[in-house]
Amino acid sequence: MERVNSDLYYQNCHIMKENERLRKKAQLLNQENQALLSELKQKLSKANNNNNTNDDPSTTLDLSVGSTSFSHQKKASSSRN
Repeated sequence: MERVNSDLYYQNCHIMKENERLRKKAQLLNQENQALLSELKQKLSKANNNNNTNDDPSTTLDLSVGSTSFSHQKKASSSRN
């Protein structure tokens, strides 16, 4: 019984270390994602500002960013094929 308890203790320690490693990796990926999202928003904002100074409305870009607009675009794209 003591040996089983000891084995479980070491397995638990290993799992906790792995969880901590994955938590740190998730934090880094989240920070990277936030930085990329911020960069994308800045670029889209600049592009939108450049297009708003244009007199031709046909050159205006749709710069909406969001999961719902992406899923609608994906559905529309797949229905065309």
